[in-house]
Amino acid sequence: MGVELRPAQALRLIHQTALRQAQDSAPDLTVRQTAILMTIYLEPPPHTVRGLAARLGVTKPVITRALDTMGAMHLVERRRDPEDRRNVLIRRTVEGSLYVSRIADRMVEQAGILAP
Repeated sequence: MGVELRPAQALRLIHQTALRQAQDSAPDLTVRQTAILMTIYLEPPPHTVRGLAARLGVTKPVITRALDTMGAMHLVERRRDPEDRRNVLIRRTVEGSLYVSRIADRMVEQAGILAP
């Protein structure tokens, strides 16, 4: 079941959600960091630097820099894969789950305001 929005409504939804994020005391993420975070939280694990780079069509250093920032914010954590020590697994955190939930709540709230 999809939600039907006109293009102007979709843009307003993104705009209002971004405004609420900017006004919040929570850390700001770039669009790329948000895409990485949403991939980690919405797509099934395991997640690796290599896999995220391929999924987003960017280089591994781009993912590493974003993970450094998000790790400092406690939104994700990295651990060596115990089965293959060459791989680094990216894991969800409680703080990250709450951050993603707040974004979802804001979007739902804004979508309700935009509903005809």
